[in-house]
Amino acid sequence: MIRSFTLDFWIDDGWYVGKLREVPGVFSQGANLEELKINIKDAYGLMMEETMQTPVEKSDSVELKMEIP
Repeated sequence: MIRSFTLDFWIDDGWYVGKLREVPGVFSQGANLEELKINIKDAYGLMMEETMQTPVEKSDSVELKMEIP
């Protein structure tokens, strides 16, 4: 399956640094944009692998209302 994500990136001290907008917590860096793209895919894959290995015995959900400033 192919899924699209938004890669927000900036240059910090000569490195391309980026994050996936739709997946909080997935950050990476690279020497150039192409390397950043490869590294962010790896970071996402590692995050998904870890998530899949974490057993959940029981899960519930509730609606949460929050005021956004």
